[in-house]
Amino acid sequence: MDFDVIVVGAGIAGCVTAYRLAKAGHSVVVVERGAEVGAKNLSGGVLYCRVMDKVFPGFADQAPVERRITRNYLGFLNPDSLVGIDYHDDRLGKPVNAVSVLRAKLDPWLAEQAEAAGAVVMPGFKVDSLLSEGGKFTGIKAGDDELTAHVVVLADGINSFLARDAGLRTKEPLKHLAVGVKSVIGLPRQTIEDRFGLAGDQGAAYAIVGDCTAGAGGGGFLYTNQESISIGVVVRLDDLVGKGLSSSELHDRFVLHPQIQPLLAGGELLEYGCHLVAEGGKAMVHDLARPGLVVVGDAAGLTLNTGLTVRGMDLAAASGIAAADAIDDALQDGNFGQAAMDGYVARLDQSFAGKDMATYAKAPAFLENPRLFNDYGPLLANVLRGFYNLDGAPREHIIPVFRAALKESGLGITRLARDGLAGVKAL
Repeated sequence: MDFDVIVVGAGIAGCVTAYRLAKAGHSVVVVERGAEVGAKNLSGGVLYCRVMDKVFPGFADQAPVERRITRNYLGFLNPDSLVGIDYHDDRLGKPVNAVSVLRAKLDPWLAEQAEAAGAVVMPGFKVDSLLSEGGKFTGIKAGDDELTAHVVVLADGINSFLARDAGLRTKEPLKHLAVGVKSVIGLPRQTIEDRFGLAGDQGAAYAIVGDCTAGAGGGGFLYTNQESISIGVVVRLDDLVGKGLSSSELHDRFVLHPQIQPLLAGGELLEYGCHLVAEGGKAMVHDLARPGLVVVGDAAGLTLNTGLTVRGMDLAAASGIAAADAIDDALQDGNFGQAAMDGYVARLDQSFAGKDMATYAKAPAFLENPRLFNDYGPLLANVLRGFYNLDGAPREHIIPVFRAALKESGLGITRLARDGLAGVKAL
C-alpha cells in the first residue's frame, strides 16, 4: 500500500482524522479538491469548540478564530417588527464554549497541524472514483493516477459522490437538504463592538426565523467576526422549490430588512456564495462504514439544527476522533473488514455527537412546522404591542391581551398547546 490511510477532503473532519492518525505514527495522505486548503469553504460559522480542545489543547488561544461567542440572540422577524430573546453571558467565554470562525483561515491551519504531525496534504487533487478489490476498498483514482491504502476516509462534504459510488448513500429527499446563502460584510472592529454591545474578543450569534425566508422553512443567521459580519439565510430545499422562491432573493430580503440593515450600514461586501446544507438530522446518519472505508463529517450527514443552535463543525470533529481511534485499532490488528470499520460507528454513537443526534432526532420534523415561520412571530409582536402601545384606552390584564392576539392569529389555544408540546418533545 502507498499509505496506511487516505483521507479525501481537508475540512475539519478530514484534518482531525489525519492529525490523530499521523500523531499515532501512521502514514496518512490528505487529498483536497480545492486549489488550496480552505478554498472551497464558504466563510463563517459558529464552532462549538470544546471538542477541539481534546485534539488541540488550548485551541481557542492558538487557532485563527475570530470571536468568542458570549451573546446569543433568538428572534422572530416580521415585516415591520422583530421580537427576540437576547442572552448575554460572560460564563460562555470562561472557558470558551463557542467561537466564530472563517473557514478560509481555519482549514489551512488545521492542515498545517496535520502536516506537522507527519501527514501529507495534497491540494488540487480531484478524486474520480474509489478502488476496490475482493469486496474491500483499497484506494482512490484521479485521472490516470492511483493511490492505495488500507483504509479510505471520505470527508468530502454533503455532496459526497464517492459515498454514493460506494453504495453507502442514495439521493437524499429534498426535505433533508437546505440551501445556505451567505455574505461576509467588512466593518471596522470598533464599529462591530459598538453595534453589538461587545468588548475585546466577545462575539454575538443571531438565529432568526420568519420574514427573512418569506415564511419558508429555514431562517436567517448573523455572526460577528473580528472585522466582518457573516450573514445570510438557510432555506429548506423542498419548501424553496415548492413555493417557487429564490434563495438569493431571500438573502437580499433579509440583509435589507429595516430591522437588520442598520447592523450592516457602512459595510463592504467581501464575499458572497451559497452551499448545500444537511437538514435531515439523525435520519441522514446511516451506512457509514464498509470494509476499508468510513465516512465522516458532512459526508456522513452530521449536522444538527435545533432551532436554538446550528451545529456541524463540532460534530465533524467528533467523527474525526472516532474514525481515527477505530482506524488506529484496525491498523494495529491488521484487520480492515466490516467489523473493524463498524468500530468507528460504535465509537461515534457513544460520543457526544452520536448521543446528541439521537437526543434531537425529532427536531427536523418539528422545524418543518410552517407556523414557526409564519404565525408565531406576529402573535408575539401583537401581544407585546398590546402592552407598549399606550393609545389612551384603558389597559387590560395580560390574559385578555393574549386572547385578542391569539384570535387575530387564527391559531387557537389547542393548536398552541400541541405545538408547544411538540417543541418540548423535540428539544
